[in-house]
Amino acid sequence: MKHIFPILIVSILFISCGGDKAQTVEDILASRDVKVMQAKKDELVAKQQELAGKIKQLSDSLAELNPDKNIPLITTITAEPLKFKHFLELQGSVKTKQNLVLTPEMSGVLKQVFVKEGDNVFKGQLLARIDDGGMSQQKAQLQIQADLAKTTFERQKRLWEQKIGSEIQYLNAKSTYEATQEAVNQINQQLAKTVVRAPFSGVIDDVITEQGSVTAAGQSQLMRIVNLKDMYIETDVPESYITSIKNGKVVEVEFPILGKKIDATIRQTGNFINPANRTFKIEIAVPNKDKSIKPNLTARLKVNDYTNDNAILIPQSIISENANGEQYIYILSEIDGDRAIAKQAIISTGKTQGDEIEILSGLNKGDQIIKEGARSVKDRQTVRVVNAK
Repeated sequence: MKHIFPILIVSILFISCGGDKAQTVEDILASRDVKVMQAKKDELVAKQQELAGKIKQLSDSLAELNPDKNIPLITTITAEPLKFKHFLELQGSVKTKQNLVLTPEMSGVLKQVFVKEGDNVFKGQLLARIDDGGMSQQKAQLQIQADLAKTTFERQKRLWEQKIGSEIQYLNAKSTYEATQEAVNQINQQLAKTVVRAPFSGVIDDVITEQGSVTAAGQSQLMRIVNLKDMYIETDVPESYITSIKNGKVVEVEFPILGKKIDATIRQTGNFINPANRTFKIEIAVPNKDKSIKPNLTARLKVNDYTNDNAILIPQSIISENANGEQYIYILSEIDGDRAIAKQAIISTGKTQGDEIEILSGLNKGDQIIKEGARSVKDRQTVRVVNAK
């Protein structure tokens, strides 16, 4: 019995170690034997580590034998002159000089309103009337006195011309007539202030004060009248553009809310620089035939302030800067097939538009400029061109 247990243990180990060569992983999993499963796992891990080591040896050897291992892959663009237009982008607000809130010239009760919202009116049209407070009756009385004074003066004048009567009687009649006429004229001027007339042709946009309300001269808002024909956009322009923004220059105007774009022109440039923000004002005339453009509407403006008919443009992302503050890019030299030498080119830049920037010096027509991979190359380094443009 003492020798049976060692024999059984040796037999089990033999079966688990040697006998599993014919067993698949599925068979081992099905056996549910923990020791056998662990043994198989350890064996596979050891083989995996052995294969990984051999793969690494092969990769290292291939890397040493590969002549292109340190050559960066790049793409290029060709320096080609083209017409470049730089646009100054601004934001402005639509205005009209004929947008007015009417107020009465005389205090009193708003007796009558002759228009309603949306009515088209012409210049001089009667819009409303203020109660005159009895001035009409006063005028009637004055007019009677004025008529009598006129008749008296005309008779006295005829007598004086016939050398009948005294000069003082003639002068008294004349002064009385002129004084009553002046009184009538003054009351007519006062009565004229009781009527509200349209100062220009347009549309009644809003009737603010209702009929029967008490109004105060120069304070009570009666109604708003708007003319949408003479519309313009007003905006501020930085003083640095004072030499390039002139009257008559074409402006591309966009109204985001309306989804509408139009071409307009600058009709007036300001002659005063605002010391608070160093800007000057410009006015841009806006055609509005369909009357879809309203006062205070926001507009985006693009003004062509600079044009270069032979500009070279490159992406801003490929430009680097050295320790001296100079900007540079890489161009190709000694090109041989898809191999070339990267050469550092010091450049000076001009205006930008979107993601591109104008090159003023440092590039020539036809130069091959490194685009993708520009940040990973060095001066005089060999590069390989792929997908060259």
